[in-house]
Amino acid sequence: MRNWFGNDWNWIVAGLAAAIVVPMLSFFAGMPIWIAAIIGLLVFVGLIFVLAPKRLFEGLDAKAVGRGRLEFARDLLSAAAPAAQRLEASAGQIASKETAKRVRHLAEIAADVFAKVEANPESAGTVRRFLSYYLPRAAEVAEGFATIEAKRQPDAARLQEVGLVLTKLEDAFVHYSDSLVEDRLDTLDTELRLIQASLKEDIGP
Repeated sequence: MRNWFGNDWNWIVAGLAAAIVVPMLSFFAGMPIWIAAIIGLLVFVGLIFVLAPKRLFEGLDAKAVGRGRLEFARDLLSAAAPAAQRLEASAGQIASKETAKRVRHLAEIAADVFAKVEANPESAGTVRRFLSYYLPRAAEVAEGFATIEAKRQPDAARLQEVGLVLTKLEDAFVHYSDSLVEDRLDTLDTELRLIQASLKEDIGP
């Protein structure tokens, strides 16, 4: 799953690169330590910026989309990101292969929704309830399943109940993901009707 909201991996890679460059330049290339340190610092700073995670909606024309719509979509995705990350992480904590697979599928669908909204921020309203309600609840339920499993004597009935809820959530996730596609198809249908009307007017039936 793409990480829309950043992490520290660019700092880690930059730090490791600088830690390798400085001794190599100093001991192997015979460069004065202070010059090697300056070069190492430049490598560190440069890699931080080069490897920095992509910012939400980077490259989109805010004027074309509408600054208000863009900010709404950005706020919605930013608020939902921790729940998406928790959902993805919980899959690795679940022993049941079937349930872990289902939770991973939920995380994949969530990632798909994020990608679709980022590609078309005007669609954010369509999945507002998904991002603000269903996604956080799914993360809580998945974490709950892992917690029940961790007991020395897990309650089989509770595990089954939670598993059924995850199955229903999967249906809801698919519904909301597909609703974004349906919105695009509605636009396509409108465009087709307009083109057909224009063709009929210009060249006849």
